[in-house]
Amino acid sequence: MENKPPEQEIRELREQIEYHSQKYYVEDAPEISDFEFDRLYRRLEELEARYPALRSPDSPTQKVGGLVYNTFEEVEHPVPLQSLHDSFSEDELRDFDRRVREAAGEPEYVVEPKFDGLSVALEYVDGIFTRGSTRGDGFTGEDVTENIRTIRSVPKSLTRAVPFLEVRGEVYLSDSGFVRLCQRQELLEEKPFKNPRNAAAGSLRQKDPRITAGRELDIFVFNVQRVQGAELESHSQSLKWLAELGFPVPPMYTVAGGMEEVIQFIREIGGRRGEFDFPIDGAVVKVNRFSQREELGSTAKFPRWAEAFKYPPEEKETTLLDIEVNVGRTGVLTPTGVFEPVLLAGTTVSRATLHNQEFIKSKGIQVGSRVVLRKAGEIIPEVADVLSAPKEGEYYRLPDICPSCGGPVLYQPEEEAAARCTNPQCPAQLLRHLIHFASRDAMDIDGLGPALLEQLVKEELVRSPADLYALTEDQLAELERMGKKSAANLLAALEKSKENDLYRLVFALGVPHIGAKAAQVLCGAFPSMAAVMEAAGEVSKLAHSGYEEKERRKLLAGTRIAQVEGFGADMALSIGTFFENQGARDLVARLEELGVNMLARQKKAQGRALAGKTFVLTGTLPTMSRKAATELIEMHGGKVTSSVSKKTGYLLAGEDPGSKLDKANSLGVAVLDEEGLLALIHTEA
Repeated sequence: MENKPPEQEIRELREQIEYHSQKYYVEDAPEISDFEFDRLYRRLEELEARYPALRSPDSPTQKVGGLVYNTFEEVEHPVPLQSLHDSFSEDELRDFDRRVREAAGEPEYVVEPKFDGLSVALEYVDGIFTRGSTRGDGFTGEDVTENIRTIRSVPKSLTRAVPFLEVRGEVYLSDSGFVRLCQRQELLEEKPFKNPRNAAAGSLRQKDPRITAGRELDIFVFNVQRVQGAELESHSQSLKWLAELGFPVPPMYTVAGGMEEVIQFIREIGGRRGEFDFPIDGAVVKVNRFSQREELGSTAKFPRWAEAFKYPPEEKETTLLDIEVNVGRTGVLTPTGVFEPVLLAGTTVSRATLHNQEFIKSKGIQVGSRVVLRKAGEIIPEVADVLSAPKEGEYYRLPDICPSCGGPVLYQPEEEAAARCTNPQCPAQLLRHLIHFASRDAMDIDGLGPALLEQLVKEELVRSPADLYALTEDQLAELERMGKKSAANLLAALEKSKENDLYRLVFALGVPHIGAKAAQVLCGAFPSMAAVMEAAGEVSKLAHSGYEEKERRKLLAGTRIAQVEGFGADMALSIGTFFENQGARDLVARLEELGVNMLARQKKAQGRALAGKTFVLTGTLPTMSRKAATELIEMHGGKVTSSVSKKTGYLLAGEDPGSKLDKANSLGVAVLDEEGLLALIHTEA
């Protein structure tokens, strides 16, 4: 970037910062680390200082960080929730101290940890919590009152009836809570959050407060924004007063007489980072006395009386001693490196994730490699770089056989080169399989949720999906929060699920690449489990034939499964690989013995009003779910696909249609709402 004209570099930096701000603040899906973002921001500040004529009001350096998300009602902040100017070295802190002394005389400072969460304002009237809002852009935030009410550490009433009080705090997710949340997301096959900060932000912005309530959010309160009925002279006094009112305040802070004392305490906080269960990315230095703060004032973006110190990402060299492969609850094989122990961000690290085969290959990782480990604001250590390796050009290869059950491993390049065990009875992924098996789009077993399934696995009552159908009322009644009536209801739901259409069972088995819709199409072509498995056997034989790859794929494309509309060689191979597994065949045989239906029920079309017409669905319809709309279209002879193209007949659009509507308009595809669909069926019938 050094050789670029300043105008070009400034423009590119602004575009990058705006892009990553959107990812970080709005989408809660950052693509770069905080350190990398700070480096871009600092470079822009340097260039704008060097070329002031190129500075503009819309530059990211002139705006408060954060954006309004447009999900909740807007809240104006009479006292702006400003961001802080960052320092990255102790000399920069000394420069801050010099500026304070020149403007306001001898200062006293308060030093606190800098929490890595989502900044919020809480308002109280007569000591009762009345409103909570996010910082947003500092001047306008979002009303998230009902979600904040679900946070247990937020006091709903204060110990004193203060006439009016507005405080500022940081909502966060503990490191241990973040790990538990990621484990739940993995079980439910959801995309996990990348770090605790984005998990906290995403959780607080949920439309359903019940989801927020289940996310274990917490808060620290550290500023008085506005107050009536109390006179406060200093920040340290306000923190003590807030604690007396019942607020959780920063657990580690001090009053320092000078900058060297400040720096010493910042070092102490940094050294103890590994002891905290809450995420921090630095320390905050604030002028203690409010009268001096008034003298110092603020810029358009930052208060002049406070400075944030950001800890640099720690990196340490070590040697990779071994690689262990674990099977996660979704069947994905995860390689973990075992290293010579090093002290990293306050904790001793001897293990770190190696992510997947593609990551290992790209870095040339092998046992004996000399590597650099880092945390860089994350709680999970990882390999940042490989310095040397025993054999040039070599890399560690994950096994083709599952280390948990011995079943075959299927590589899935579209899932970041994930390697997944295909055995539906693999012990390592039992709970995830059960959750999927009982889910609404699969066997739809009412009352059989993740918590109950976890109990059944823990008590060793269920070791495979088939065991669900062998449960007794006495076994279930003894479980926590069950009883005779609940047990009887669950057994009735299990019995009812035996009569499900075949496609539900095929989907419930968890065949890779086969969703509910694909399972329905497959069972339309092969109307019995025996027929599906016979066709899968043809694919399996070809997959293990002696033909060269090109010829083999050509032959696979000609198999009966690959010829099913919307399938092809890859999906056929996935089905063939799944059913060649003895564990899969044994599971199907046992389910059949227990009375689970193995036949497809051919649905009668109610008419041919939509025959030959292709639909794509997007957005939320007023009265119908997507599933119901799809079934309605298919019952009248229409076809539903997932993506808009020139061949699409109609786009059925509901609320929040997204990019599919734009594409449909650009291609001239007709757009219908729910009422229009019903009218089309009636008109054409």
